[in-house]
Amino acid sequence: MKKLLLLAFVTLSLFARTDFSDPQPSFMEPRKWLIKVNTNDLDKVNHTIDAVNNVLKEYPMESLKVAMIFYSKGVRVIKKDYDKKTLSRIRSLRGYDVELILCKNTMETMGWSEDQFLGDLTYVQAGVAEAIERVVGGWVDVTPY
Repeated sequence: MKKLLLLAFVTLSLFARTDFSDPQPSFMEPRKWLIKVNTNDLDKVNHTIDAVNNVLKEYPMESLKVAMIFYSKGVRVIKKDYDKKTLSRIRSLRGYDVELILCKNTMETMGWSEDQFLGDLTYVQAGVAEAIERVVGGWVDVTPY
């Protein structure tokens, strides 16, 4: 009986996918999702990571690009001394090619240096300006909190 219920659940979950709009997301035409992180509130940050993981499950592999821009108080989130469990979750997003972008203006205002942050980041001078340019370039700006 348990096996039958499990099979039914798995079968139903295969058909519960999102109905994608045309043009369908694909390797050649991926969806591009921009997330702005401007808070260091642990609950909001983890909610955002949960949302990213949930959305990544909905899209076929290679059909979604995700960029997270950290600015203002959000820059604190990717410092090496932030919450260890949350940093581990952020690192795991890199396995899905999630681009992590850091605002140098905030970093410089706070007197922080690049060696205080996670590695493999993209640095931009102004995080908000980067967000504007990404939106103009076709990225969808949806911040989950």
